[in-house]
Amino acid sequence: MPRIAGRNGRLYAGIASAGTAEPIAFLSKWGMSFASEKYDVTAFGDVTRTYVAGLPDSQGTYSGFYDTSTAQLYTAATDGVARKFYLYADNTTTTSYWFGTGIFDFSADGDVGGPVTISGSFAAATAVIKVG
Repeated sequence: MPRIAGRNGRLYAGIASAGTAEPIAFLSKWGMSFASEKYDVTAFGDVTRTYVAGLPDSQGTYSGFYDTSTAQLYTAATDGVARKFYLYADNTTTTSYWFGTGIFDFSADGDVGGPVTISGSFAAATAVIKVG
């Protein structure tokens, strides 16, 4: 896949239940991170620090604009149920995305000089798989 612009990104998640994933309205930014735990196993006589890998971790972030006609990810954040999600870096290419289930957080922020915005994060509740 060639380099792409972020304008066609899209997050789908189980908005109101752990069931069908739906597009989350009015998002303008997303992020995904993948990291593994690292354990220091440096011993006497080693010439540098030495590490071994533990379990991998997947987490994500999102932000955008508050929409009064949908729950966006509020319900997902307040009931503690892991939700299915699909994250497309470019939703015009339906063969490349990440998917799994995640536990979501939600935050809203208002400003007299700007729009009401939302933001949040999610952490993997299952393995997050990259397709394509």
